[in-house]
Formats: sequence, structure tokens, C-alpha cells
Amino acid sequence: MRAASQAASPVSGLADHLGYWLCQVSNHVSHAFARALDGHGVTVAEWVVLRDLYDVDALAPSRLAAQLGLTRGAISKLADRLVAKGFVARHESSTDGRTHTLILTASGRRLVPALAALADRNDAEFFGHLTADDRQTLARVLEDIVARRGLAAVPID
Repeated sequence: MRAASQAASPVSGLADHLGYWLCQVSNHVSHAFARALDGHGVTVAEWVVLRDLYDVDALAPSRLAAQLGLTRGAISKLADRLVAKGFVARHESSTDGRTHTLILTASGRRLVPALAALADRNDAEFFGHLTADDRQTLARVLEDIVARRGLAAVPID
């Protein structure tokens, strides 16, 4: 009886799922970028923090955590690593010694454009063959999925 019901409803294959194809592309794009960043001693998560700090003078860790959809603990660990590497500094509040902001150091500020160029090259390598219309359509569809699902955390893996 069981075999008859299985025959009546075929099992879909891996390649029948859009998620399979998204994962295929995402994994390869992400790993290629991670390898490129590794050459500069930076992880993808660290790049995300550096890039967010690049556009501001200073940012409280709690605000950075909220922007990136990460915990304060995760931001603290990332900040510790970036401080140790000399790319970020902590600036203590002059009015409240318990609070601080994160700022890019001069070397961190110089590094971000170089890393952004790596991100641009990585995108070109994987998506450069697409027409401008196809890239816009793909971006629109993916942004729609993100919005509909309420996905807020910045992908860092």
C-alpha cells in the first residue's frame, strides 16, 4: 500500500527547487568573496562592519548591531577583532565613560575602498554576463523576497 502512494506522488529533485539554485549561486559568490577578503586579513563579517562605519563619523555599537541585525555581543566581538587589527578605534563618550562609539582609523578608512573594489570585481565575475535589465530584474526579485519575508539581518556568512 505504501509503495502505491509513493508512486502516485513523485518526489521532486534538488534542481526542481529555486532554493537549490539560489544556494548554488550564493555559496559560490560568498566563498569567492571571502577568499578575496582573506588576502587582506578581513572576514566577510568584518567587511560588513567596516563598510557601515565608512559612511559615518562614528557609530554606537548598539546602533550598528540594530542596523546589521546582529546581537550586541556579536558586534562587540567583531569590534574587538577590528580594533586589534588597527582598522577601528573605540571613542569613549566625554559625558558618559560607560558608552563609546566605533570609528574607522586612517588605515581602516584606506582599506574600505580597496575591499569595495574586491566586492565589485566579485559581482562582475559572477553577474557581469547578465544584461543590465537582467541584473535589475534579479535585484528586484531578490529585494522583493527579502521584503516579503521581513529579512533584516545582513548576510555575513
